[in-house]
Amino acid sequence: MADSSFDIVSKVERQEVDNALNQAAKEISQRYDFKGVGASIAWSGEKIEMRANSEERVNAILDAFQSKLIKRGISLKALDAGEPQASGKEYKLFASIVEGISQENAKKVAKIIRDEGPKGVKAQVQGEELRVSSKSRDDLQAIIALLKGKDLDFAIQFVNYR
Repeated sequence: MADSSFDIVSKVERQEVDNALNQAAKEISQRYDFKGVGASIAWSGEKIEMRANSEERVNAILDAFQSKLIKRGISLKALDAGEPQASGKEYKLFASIVEGISQENAKKVAKIIRDEGPKGVKAQVQGEELRVSSKSRDDLQAIIALLKGKDLDFAIQFVNYR
């Protein structure tokens, strides 16, 4: 029998991020505490730009956006938000969506699988993803449970389970 396998990836569905951003923009346009302060959230190239007239309001916009991401099932580990910066009379905050598993993070995950996972499970780094294979599907299920229990500092999803 051939080995069973799955891939560990770090991807975010762009459409879901778009929907969360649009919901946050709608909430900002309707909330009383954002009336007349020039508060906005929008895409700026590949980054998300948040603007308001004070640092607290920019952080409140970020908070509203994060709550919309959570409701849409997107991990906040995929959001890389910077610090608010003064720009003239207003404050700006840029955030970006992080995708792909870096080489060092892939090596960390592979080491966890090697050290704590069942014997006979192989993990190979393939670009920005990690392929995990084993003869036993139960071992693969155990690896998924193990990694879900770990507090990694990046978002992961399990795809191509076969």
